[in-house]
Amino acid sequence: MQIDTRHTPDYIFETSWEVCNMVGGIYTVLSTRANSLQKLYKDHIIFIGPDIWVEKESPWFREDPDLFSEWRDHAYRNQQLQIRIGRWNVPGNPIVFLIKFDKFFAIKDNIYAQMWTDFGVDSLFGYGDYHEACMFAYASGVVIESFYRYYKLEALNVIAHFNEWMTGMGALYIKKNIPKVATVFTTHATTVGRSIAGNNLPLYNHLKQYNGDQMARQLNVVAKHSVEKRTALNVDCFTTVSDITAQECAQFLQRQPDVVTPNGFEKDFIPKGNAYKQARKKARQILLDVAEKVLVHEVQRDALLIAISGRYEYRNKGIDVFIDAMNILRKTPQLAKDVIAFIMVPAWIKGSRSDLVERLNERVSSASASMSPSCPFITHELVDPDHDLIMNQLRHLGFCNSENDRLKVIFVPSYLNGNDGVFNVPYYDLLIGMDLTVFPSYYEPWGYTPHESVAFSVPTITTTLSGFGSWVKKMGDKEGINDGVQVIYRDDFNYNEVSKEIADVVFDFSLKSPEQIAILQKSALAVADISDWSHFIVHYQEAYFNALHNSFVRLSKPYKLQNE
Repeated sequence: MQIDTRHTPDYIFETSWEVCNMVGGIYTVLSTRANSLQKLYKDHIIFIGPDIWVEKESPWFREDPDLFSEWRDHAYRNQQLQIRIGRWNVPGNPIVFLIKFDKFFAIKDNIYAQMWTDFGVDSLFGYGDYHEACMFAYASGVVIESFYRYYKLEALNVIAHFNEWMTGMGALYIKKNIPKVATVFTTHATTVGRSIAGNNLPLYNHLKQYNGDQMARQLNVVAKHSVEKRTALNVDCFTTVSDITAQECAQFLQRQPDVVTPNGFEKDFIPKGNAYKQARKKARQILLDVAEKVLVHEVQRDALLIAISGRYEYRNKGIDVFIDAMNILRKTPQLAKDVIAFIMVPAWIKGSRSDLVERLNERVSSASASMSPSCPFITHELVDPDHDLIMNQLRHLGFCNSENDRLKVIFVPSYLNGNDGVFNVPYYDLLIGMDLTVFPSYYEPWGYTPHESVAFSVPTITTTLSGFGSWVKKMGDKEGINDGVQVIYRDDFNYNEVSKEIADVVFDFSLKSPEQIAILQKSALAVADISDWSHFIVHYQEAYFNALHNSFVRLSKPYKLQNE
């Protein structure tokens, strides 16, 4: 498509439930991308998020009562819109609108009825978070319209960008009420795809046989799928984050994404040179100290430290594969080096283990420690350990972390926010001390965990079913881990082969010299250098240009709402 100045946005409004609200990976996408957008569009990029902060303030939001104060007061007086305006406390410090949406619950049924009439959105069986998300989405559309009309933006190129099904009704509201605004919708993971994977059904080998609407009914996600699909079909530009998720979109939502917008990473905060070496040394010291206090015996100071991390999605994140791979490696007689495998996955916990904290604080010899023999591989106390999938699998496979075992597994079921009671440093400050990470994902639209890993110069293993893995393959991934990333082929039926291959890769890695590992660390960083936002922001610019172009074409034709 030929791009000219007519396709340059003057204002961009981007809406997400995760603006100033750290829930999952979308927060990382938006908060790290903000700096690049702010450089391009200055204060004409405005993020919109939910004002759900009651008992405490969002730690990522700084209110500025002077920003757009006249419009804010006007919107409150005339439309009873409650909007707090400030800046997102991330690099770039973009403008943020946090909006209350409670008032719209009183007219929820009318909103749903109109969405059904105009666009065919089926909200009849909405439940749980559906209503809260949709009222926020609708409110965001009303807020954008209010700003647009107050500041008379009709002569300007305006983009309204919405993320995930949760904000879909905002895009639909904009299309109907201010059709001159060009709309962009990004799905980071399809509702039906995630549900199929989450219900242990084979997604990929049978993808072409699935009907999205039928599967939504079968899996009881009709409302979410409906608003997602109707939004995808109605916006001027539809995007997703990876080629692998684009295949889901084409099948389940019946629209091929116009642009794939891969997730970049802002790595400017990562230490370099001697500061990096010191941070890595400190991280290894912390990890080894905790490991010895959990294991109640010493480990080699040059032990190979590996990790898996992320949300507790046992199958989707490949935690099951990781544990089985470690079991294979544990039984490999040729393993001649200590390997400590950390499972850093937040679970439902009571808090840190008091006996472990006592040992860490006393700093006495681990040989004299007296710790619970029933917890040889966990750092925090679980609320319901008997029904924890990770604990049960470790027990089932016979892990005991004895002194004679070369490989030990340590389960860290706490959020690593710097105040967990055991490590007391943030996740990134531990990641930098790892030698290798493993993320054998089954369902992973992008995959920030392996992406973050290479940004910290830590070689990683991922799969072809992660967006990041498929991107690395597309960029010409070399055989093996020589380029810092090992991308293992995975499908619905090769679980055992993946486990075995991971065990083999980790074993080979354990044989490498410090000099060889240093070369792999540089290779990993080289991958990160071409996958940051300075390289990926161009895809968003393409999406904006695409949306404006398509909106011009749309406006030249008779007006039509797509509700069939």
